[in-house]
Amino acid sequence: MIVAVTLSRYIARQFVFSVVAMIASLTGIVCLFDFIDLLRRVATKPDVSTNVVTEIAALHVPYFATEILPFGMLLGGIVCFWRLTRSSELIVARAAGISAWQFLTAPVACAMLIGALFTTLISPVSSSMYRRAEELDQQYLRTGGGPLSLSSGSLWLRQSDSQYDPHGVAMLHARGVQLKDGLLRIRNVSVFRLDHQDKLMMRIEAPEGYLGTLKWILSDASVVRPNDLLHHVGQIDLPTDLTVNRVQESFSSPETLSVWALPGFISLLDRSGFSSIRHRIHFQSLLALPMLAGTMALVAAGFSMRPSRRGGVARMIGSGVAAGFLLFTVSKVAEQFGNSGALPPMLAAWAPTLAGLCLAVSLLLHLEDG
Repeated sequence: MIVAVTLSRYIARQFVFSVVAMIASLTGIVCLFDFIDLLRRVATKPDVSTNVVTEIAALHVPYFATEILPFGMLLGGIVCFWRLTRSSELIVARAAGISAWQFLTAPVACAMLIGALFTTLISPVSSSMYRRAEELDQQYLRTGGGPLSLSSGSLWLRQSDSQYDPHGVAMLHARGVQLKDGLLRIRNVSVFRLDHQDKLMMRIEAPEGYLGTLKWILSDASVVRPNDLLHHVGQIDLPTDLTVNRVQESFSSPETLSVWALPGFISLLDRSGFSSIRHRIHFQSLLALPMLAGTMALVAAGFSMRPSRRGGVARMIGSGVAAGFLLFTVSKVAEQFGNSGALPPMLAAWAPTLAGLCLAVSLLLHLEDG
């Protein structure tokens, strides 16, 4: 048993080193392409400095590392187990009576631990940095549309307002929002209409309103201007280019919310009548990440522990890489089915993990027990 424990620690150390190196390498490659794409987008905006592009690219790093984790686990595991098999270390261990299930326990546990760390620790950091990157992207690189957020049951909106100033803006705050039968209603509304220098021109207060066709319709509204008294004006139509679909799409994307904040935001969307499918799928995907990481470690072992003397090692490793991309395709297809409502969010998030686990167990059973 002492030999098995020592061997397991050795394999786990080799596995973690290979996986971390692979995740870092793949993340670096993806970040390089992301930086190039940002440079292409900023080429038409001479007033935006390269420092902004560099900051946005740097803020994307934790997000890309989380997305790449399953592939890094698979490719790093393949490299680790193939190297150990080629040096006959695993062959000697199995000849000494140590089964593959025994010495794979430590690497799989390490893989699941890394996945759990990404879910619980890296995910909050990633979401915070990704949200900041989205704000910078919206401010410097995108055109049209303003920031919109839903938090604590309140709706915040910033949009263009050219009625009194060609470059004016309007900031709308609704303390209650409800989507029912395709109609977006807001309650306890405050609208701040600003000029191009962000100087307040007027404030509108209304107990309720709703989103009509290219306009906010505010009922029983009152208006107050600087150095003036509040007076009642009745219905006010505030022009907008928003639609209900654009409002839904403009809410915080799942990637900008940590695993700890997602349950509360999902409950808020459900209470407000908005669809929370995307956020539910992302939440379940984060919960499934530790199991997916362990599954990828088993898949890597199943495809790379074939003894070199049997031949076909290159084909087996190539098959392992192909299996990883197949699982990625399955996950994206399941995600699309989940977003369309054809699959429950939990099944859409966990199906790739369960499929990969069945594949890995069958391979190891065939390899170990023939």
